[in-house]
Amino acid sequence: MTKQSLSIVISAFNEQGNIAPLYKSLKKEIKSLPLKKVELIFVNDGSTDATLAECLKLQKKDPAVKIVNLKRNFGHEIAMTAGMDYAKSDAVVFMDADLQHPPSLIPEMVAKWQKGDDIILTKRVDNLGASRTYKILSKIFFKFLNLISETEIPEKNPDFRLVDKKYITFLKNFSERDRVFRGLLSWAVPQKNLCTLSFVAPKRHTGTSKYNLRKSVALAINSITEFSVKPLRLSIYLGVLTALFAAGLMIYVIAEHFILNKPSSGYATIMTAVTFIGAVELIVLGIVGEYIGKIHMEVKKRPLYFAEFLTRSTKNAKTK
Repeated sequence: MTKQSLSIVISAFNEQGNIAPLYKSLKKEIKSLPLKKVELIFVNDGSTDATLAECLKLQKKDPAVKIVNLKRNFGHEIAMTAGMDYAKSDAVVFMDADLQHPPSLIPEMVAKWQKGDDIILTKRVDNLGASRTYKILSKIFFKFLNLISETEIPEKNPDFRLVDKKYITFLKNFSERDRVFRGLLSWAVPQKNLCTLSFVAPKRHTGTSKYNLRKSVALAINSITEFSVKPLRLSIYLGVLTALFAAGLMIYVIAEHFILNKPSSGYATIMTAVTFIGAVELIVLGIVGEYIGKIHMEVKKRPLYFAEFLTRSTKNAKTK
């Protein structure tokens, strides 16, 4: 059998209070797994607290703990990429360090994997730590995203998932910097037909969410632009509608002057038209500029990250 080893990749950014309880919970679940080898790869995504120190404490007593120490905060998607690059097992489980991805699901994931499922997704049926406003905005965003995206990205499927080695090898072929992991997998494999396990996300054990408004907006933009050129087409439609609006306004002004015999100074009309057209132009330029900016970043071909891979016996620096 080839399905005998598992790597659990745990992304952590300023999660010092969650590392020890997460490790304890994971070790409890690992004991029941019918596998020859299980490694825990903690990816320290440039944390500024004691996250790295907590991981090093675990490594001193457990050789199964590996650490990918990113030299700065490269973001959640790159952190998962780094962990995947160093994983050498037959499958990889991706999860976050905030204890909102329950380790108790891992044995069921492994069981389904060994029965033949190569990808096991999870579906978050509720998030106890999220506000009602956040849930509503998230639902609206995903509906809008899937409306203009050519790749469907499910709303409630987080990055907590098990992926077989053959798909890990496939994912490693992607080299783009601005990546959305769940989108890459959706692009390759229609996720509606995949095995999915449901769970309720508990509140965070300690700390607060690291996805502030700026990071959330950046992820939203990446999610849209990475998998679709529809915004560019929408800008064309917007330009056409603006032209039609301008033509209609011109017809109205001519009719008002020559047919209705009610000429007006037109100051308000001119200012409204100029402001409207100017706003549309800025929106279109912003959309085009976003795509050009991504091209600019991609053609540089810089390494995705710089990291140390720390084990109990070796300490090597490596770039990807």
